Amino acid sequence: MAWNEPGGGNQHDPWSGGGRRGGGDNGGGGNRGGNQGPPDLDEALKKFQDKLNHMLGGRGGKGGKNGGGGRGGKGGGRPRNTFALPGLLLVIALGIWGAMGFYLVDQAERGVVLRFGEFQAVVGPGLHWNPPLIDDVRMVNVTRVRSLTQTQSMLTRDENIVEVEISAQYQVNDPRHFVLNVRNPELAIENALDSALRHVVGGTDMIDILTSGREILGSSVSSRLQTYLDSYGTGIRLQTVNIESTSAPAPVIDAFDDVIRAREDRQRTINEGMAYANAIIPAAQGQAQRLVEQGQGYRESVVADAQGQVNRFNALLSEYSNAPEIMRERLYIDTVAEVFERTPKVLIDVRDDAPLMYLPLDQRPGGRSAGSSDDAARGESGELDPRVLERLRTTDSTQQGSSTSAIRREGR
Repeated sequence: MAWNEPGGGNQHDPWSGGGRRGGGDNGGGGNRGGNQGPPDLDEALKKFQDKLNHMLGGRGGKGGKNGGGGRGGKGGGRPRNTFALPGLLLVIALGIWGAMGFYLVDQAERGVVLRFGEFQAVVGPGLHWNPPLIDDVRMVNVTRVRSLTQTQSMLTRDENIVEVEISAQYQVNDPRHFVLNVRNPELAIENALDSALRHVVGGTDMIDILTSGREILGSSVSSRLQTYLDSYGTGIRLQTVNIESTSAPAPVIDAFDDVIRAREDRQRTINEGMAYANAIIPAAQGQAQRLVEQGQGYRESVVADAQGQVNRFNALLSEYSNAPEIMRERLYIDTVAEVFERTPKVLIDVRDDAPLMYLPLDQRPGGRSAGSSDDAARGESGELDPRVLERLRTTDSTQQGSSTSAIRREGR
């Protein structure tokens, strides 16, 4: 039956302390029913105090009115344990001390463990435990890129003063060396950078530092600085070393700017001259090569022609040995034909009873072709020779209506 059912026998809720059976108002020590409420906080605290007192050797509680057994009419108890409280405190202290030994190492860090100041190990990322107050764990970030910038005035090799601004980026390479070998790594790298920079600048001329030598200066400083850091055992690895700016001192900076501009003009003029030389020299070399090749070609042609003439002469000599008369006549005809081909003169035969002839037949004075006999009889001046005119008149009177003469051309 439900506890809150009307008219029911169970009129008490399950959380109440009621439901006592057979007890009245004076039955405080009577038995409780089956449905008990939640434990009382005060009662639980009292029980804990009783147990603690019992552990420490105190009385478990007061006796009745007539209870004897102890002095003064009080209830007796066990003797107090003098080591119980210190032991309890020791246990609590040990618990706190053990809890303090847990620590977490981040992914970007490494932990250097020192036990009473002596190196023990380098721990990686994760949860670790070391006895506190005994081990000292120092965290070192090994992924962060640290930077350092300096601006210094220093002497160059040619005894001039320059101002150099330099920056360096570095990372921790060895956490153990970074923590133990150097007391102040940042100060150590700062001093090492200053020393390396002064050493390199002191061996370089000022004009190189201000102009084209800045890249070489940066690489030289980087290599020397890394050597210093390795010899010190700092556990630092350089990333980059940059020369941010180089300048002359303020009182003379204008004069040095003029010098730099003059050097730049000189270099530009040299470059222009080199460009002109690079354009002219190949052309001249090509022309010289062409002339050499032409000379070689001419030499080869002359030699070949001479060899051909020799071979031709040898062939003619052989034929002349076989038939001298025929070869003599043939050579004469060829020579006359060759001479008549190159001459602009006109030869006229005006003998009696001989046909009118002129040689060569296909050429006329003044560049005109062969035509009438009057044209053929004209000289270079354009006038007819009297003998030629007389001959023409005689020939025309005796041979009218027929051909004027038979024309022959003598040649090859």
